[in-house]
Amino acid sequence: MRISTKGRYGLRILLDLAAHQADARPRLSREIAKSQQISEKYVSRLILALRDAGIVGSFRGARGGYSIVKPLDKVTLLEAIETMEGPLEVVECLAADAANCERSETCGPRQFWRKFNDEIRGILQKYTVQDLFNSCCAGEQGGLSTLVSLTDSALETAVD
Repeated sequence: MRISTKGRYGLRILLDLAAHQADARPRLSREIAKSQQISEKYVSRLILALRDAGIVGSFRGARGGYSIVKPLDKVTLLEAIETMEGPLEVVECLAADAANCERSETCGPRQFWRKFNDEIRGILQKYTVQDLFNSCCAGEQGGLSTLVSLTDSALETAVD
């Protein structure tokens, strides 16, 4: 399983917008692109998925641009990543369109993969984009290592 640039950049776009929420106007895609060092064309494509998911709003006019419209403490990391990537599945046979696999009922490893997948999804569901922002961008004491250590603890509990 690998989160592609779409998922990673989508989170960076959200963090950029969160960092500029106090600004008097929405952010332009070129501003996001410049600050995140992502091509403006790619930012424009990715931000549409965030808009279509109702996380980001687009505003027209001279003071137009993009702003966060859904509270970031209500946007889980799972929702943000799946908005960009589609359903998160560690192996192909867990995907909804793989339900017709002839071995799905007798495949021993499939049960393991399902549990493993559910644990990963559970961790991503547990944390919000606000948690990520607080850990890496808002100067919270402990920084990103705080979120990483919480995730490590959750993984250790899941394995037990």
